[in-house]
Amino acid sequence: MRWRMVIAILTLALGTAAAAAPLPAGLQVEGRAVVREVIDGDTLRLADGRSVRLIGILVPKAPAEGARAPVWALAQAARSALAELAEGREVVIAYDGPRSDRHNHVLAHLASATGLWLQGELVARGMARVYTEPDSRAAAAELLAIEAQARATRRGIWVQAAFHVLRPDETARHIDSFQLVEGKAQRLETRRGRVYLNFGDEWRSDFTVTIAPEARRLFVASGLDPLALAGKTLRIRGWIKSLNGPSIEATHPEQIEVLSK
Repeated sequence: MRWRMVIAILTLALGTAAAAAPLPAGLQVEGRAVVREVIDGDTLRLADGRSVRLIGILVPKAPAEGARAPVWALAQAARSALAELAEGREVVIAYDGPRSDRHNHVLAHLASATGLWLQGELVARGMARVYTEPDSRAAAAELLAIEAQARATRRGIWVQAAFHVLRPDETARHIDSFQLVEGKAQRLETRRGRVYLNFGDEWRSDFTVTIAPEARRLFVASGLDPLALAGKTLRIRGWIKSLNGPSIEATHPEQIEVLSK
């Protein structure tokens, strides 16, 4: 079957991953554990029974029945990659921000006993995209740099149409999904402290990025003033929602990369 061929091709590609990345500084290392089982590409179970969710990344997940085979194959390839790296092995546990979620998953960065950073390795192999939160950003710069290299060399997911970087005029077909979008911010407006970056002439239907007042302060503190983004070409990552057309809310500066001055 075609999806089996896709898995085989992706599995061969895993053997030529980029140079290993060490666990970044800024994370709080606390203890070691043995991985008993890998559940999927970013979730595993430790020998002590705890379930761990690898934060900072988003891997392909097994889609609903009837979805395209390559996406399903990528989910399987991501799980295989994590199993190769971690299953049955001792790992170092490091934290960045909240340590658990509502599903009682431990939220952590993991490294092998030899220092190989698992999140960085999965991103380097093209098995994951960078996915950060306002309260867990310590490793964002390293992950974004690794992802840029994987994307430039078209590794893993980056060769698949389902994961291509969208143009603003494509976003309406991807509501309720996590995407990367590249385009020129044509206009900027502020209303009650909220910033609106419009990527088309019609704000009621074209793609928009919104930044709330509290998030704007975080942007400014990080050296990225949202008011200076009009007219620049940007890469935005986040969940596309429908609000006067397709929209992404940027809650922290790592969601926006400036591609042109």
